[in-house]
Amino acid sequence: MKVYYTKTDEYLKVDNDIAKVGITEYAQEHLGDIVFVDKIAVGKKIKKEAVLTSIESVKAATDVFAPVSGEIIEFNVAVTTTPGVINQSAENDGWIAKIKISDPSELNTLMDEIAYSKIHQE
Repeated sequence: MKVYYTKTDEYLKVDNDIAKVGITEYAQEHLGDIVFVDKIAVGKKIKKEAVLTSIESVKAATDVFAPVSGEIIEFNVAVTTTPGVINQSAENDGWIAKIKISDPSELNTLMDEIAYSKIHQE
């Protein structure tokens, strides 16, 4: 499994052509206590950089963007029933959706963990 990151603080854990997507630890720390995650319809087709969902915290509302194009094959219902799971485990139990990747070459535009950590050290 390979992990990728976006400049807009999403991560994807890729296993073959399936990407498990969520927001990074860095993003959840800056949002504060998450109180709402908008549901995503399974079967929905999404384009890279389109809005995947919206998250609301006690501090702000923010959009989560699709890191790759594809089809939503699973939505983590736990993030709507217990949004705080993202604060507790953003990059594990707090994943938001699984996307069947339609264009694997899009992964080449994403960052690895080292590159991602460098953008937040500045």
